[in-house]
Amino acid sequence: MLRASENFQQLQAELANTEDRVAAGRRFYNANVRELNTKVETFPTSIIAGMFGFARAEYFEAEDPQVRQAPTVSF
Repeated sequence: MLRASENFQQLQAELANTEDRVAAGRRFYNANVRELNTKVETFPTSIIAGMFGFARAEYFEAEDPQVRQAPTVSF
């Protein structure tokens, strides 16, 4: 029973760690999108961006409430 409890706690920690990594990846992506959008819209980098076809990018945002909700794990 003690071993099962340890495994369950380890699983909970891993799930929390995975959620943290996903959130960090989303923040990293959105920070880069913000930087790109700033460069595309400000002078003089906007001239270069226009010449090479760079355009504004969309932020990563999950609109669907089911997608935003953390998955449930039941045993």
